[in-house]
Amino acid sequence: MPTVADILSFLDTQAPPSMKMDWDNVGLLCGSRDTPVSRVLVALDPFEDVCREAERWGAQLIVTHHPLIFDPLKSVTDETSVGRCVRLLCRSGISAVNAHTNLDCAPGGVNDCLARTLGLSDARVITPMGTDAQGREWGLLRMGNVPEQPLEAFLATVKTRLGCDGLRYVSGGKPVRKVAVGGGACAGGIGEAAAAGCDTLVTSDVKYNQFWGAQEVGLNLIDATHFATENPVCAYLKEQIAAAFPEIAVKISEAHHDCMKFF
Repeated sequence: MPTVADILSFLDTQAPPSMKMDWDNVGLLCGSRDTPVSRVLVALDPFEDVCREAERWGAQLIVTHHPLIFDPLKSVTDETSVGRCVRLLCRSGISAVNAHTNLDCAPGGVNDCLARTLGLSDARVITPMGTDAQGREWGLLRMGNVPEQPLEAFLATVKTRLGCDGLRYVSGGKPVRKVAVGGGACAGGIGEAAAAGCDTLVTSDVKYNQFWGAQEVGLNLIDATHFATENPVCAYLKEQIAAAFPEIAVKISEAHHDCMKFF
């Protein structure tokens, strides 16, 4: 039976830790590498509802995009959400593994999944940071093409395909044809997207001044929420793990969800 170490090693080939940002925390954050695994629960976040679901389902491993532990812990108690999660996982013998910014940058990862979900053709890395073991370029933002259309039509596509309750956006005064994407908080790439000739950027967590900045450079900027822009990667993780380890059960969490709502 595969162990946590086996699955972690496989994930490291898909999203090498060397691709992560310096400030990030990835890999095995709770549990034991030696634990045999027959069930893996995949989710975007390792929050309490996901941890409880893993316990109920009998999973030995949670694989998420966001890390269970990000800031250094000074205590592990039932007085904080992270503390309760760590205690539950340890009590139940469940390990927690994550691939965060390394999965954002990796070929096939978060941003390739987002580009594919939005129907971009000829998707490629805008600013390559290197090549992987297979000679594929890796980096953060992706860009690709869609049939030329009014911004309003593309907004409807984004909302439908990502399952968003709503979008925030600003018009750069152009139709949509060449689109950049960055799952999660990638509005810092406005200048990079514009310099690459993109007319549109889809990302999330956009600040007020960033909307103004995008408008000034003639870029359509769409904030499609953090959860929705990164959630497509969960299906990718499930497919990759299930294909590599057909003897184990892998499923996407039914409990994970976006806590942010639109009224």
